[in-house]
Amino acid sequence: MELDEQARVLVSPRYLAGAGDRLTDVLGPLIHLFGWARAHDPETGHIAVGSPDGALLVNFSPGSPSAPWWTVTHRDPFWRITVTRQTPLEALAGITQALPQLLGDTRHADRIPLTERSVADIADLYGWITDAGSYTSPDGHCTVRHAAGQPWRVEHSVYEGFDTHWAVRSTGAVPAQLPAQFLTYLATPDPVERTLADVPYQARSEARLTPLANHRSGLGAHIVHALGGLVTSGEGRRR
Repeated sequence: MELDEQARVLVSPRYLAGAGDRLTDVLGPLIHLFGWARAHDPETGHIAVGSPDGALLVNFSPGSPSAPWWTVTHRDPFWRITVTRQTPLEALAGITQALPQLLGDTRHADRIPLTERSVADIADLYGWITDAGSYTSPDGHCTVRHAAGQPWRVEHSVYEGFDTHWAVRSTGAVPAQLPAQFLTYLATPDPVERTLADVPYQARSEARLTPLANHRSGLGAHIVHALGGLVTSGEGRRR
């Protein structure tokens, strides 16, 4: 059955799903739970959200597909993370929602859990391939580079296909908690929800897609998605 481009689907792995539309997950908790200041330019779409002490600034600047759309900047000591357009917003939210706790604001720590695992432990947990400070997804499409003393990097593409490229890059001594948060929310096998149109076309054949409107009666869509994955995995092994 051919799906309408506006149909809602569950997608896994998450790194194949495109950015999605969960902008509120990235910025909303900072504004509404922690009282960070917000500035918005409706003409350009630019949004800046800053911590009360001025130490951290999160910028959303939609523009060229090849340029960073997001920056997270810490003033002193200086460090910065840049994120391009198609980076899944669930993983980015794993970073931004952790920022207040890094500044010592633990008011909502019960609602925003921080992982206690290292990047290496998370990669091992989800079957990513380890090689001298780099961690690559089982299908080879996504690589995280996280070596001691080196900038943190993430690169993703599907056979160099159009609109499947996204990247995360860092400058300075980014706290180790943030790459771990990012990978926790990127590598988990739990699917994310998208419209089909949001999933890059050339990633669709590599991803597992489950229409939300067509799941079996009595079973949740996430369960059906997982069952579909078991079938898909079995078919893959028989080929």
